[in-house]
Amino acid sequence: MRILLHTCCAPCLIYPLERLKIKGFEVKAFYYNPNIHPFSEYNKRKESLEVLCRELQLEIQFSEYQPAEFFQAINTKEDLLSRCAICWSLRLQKTALAARENGFQGFSSTLLVSPYQNQELLKQLGAQAAHEAKTEFYYEDFRPGFKKAHIEAKSKGIYCQKYCGCIYSEIERYKKISK
Repeated sequence: MRILLHTCCAPCLIYPLERLKIKGFEVKAFYYNPNIHPFSEYNKRKESLEVLCRELQLEIQFSEYQPAEFFQAINTKEDLLSRCAICWSLRLQKTALAARENGFQGFSSTLLVSPYQNQELLKQLGAQAAHEAKTEFYYEDFRPGFKKAHIEAKSKGIYCQKYCGCIYSEIERYKKISK
């Protein structure tokens, strides 16, 4: 089965890609993350992903950086639960459409590797995006490989970010540091 894998960053790609290949999937990565702020952070993540994909001989499709899509989607829903659900939905919907338009049988996301994300909500949003795009969402709880993948990324010198990417999570991170 050909699957389009929404990819948030290089460290989070490592374990899901390994699992999908073991299961026999033909994988192509898809980088669509309008939530990442500032542009320099977006580029750091993109560049580290390009390096890793070359190393892994993995084809990747990059979507244009359009942070306005993120800000328009969340509008004034800046509280943690609302904005994350909207952000995940935005990215999963775009991936589902790209999968269908490019002849993939389904899609998944590296967001499923993070212990910081709501798995049940991601599963629901993925299923909803799949239904709307008339494709399949492959769900697997990739969290068991999170720590190992990040250790591997650090050992390879791959950039590991300190926040999810959006300006709100960056502000929250700095508030925690200052306390």
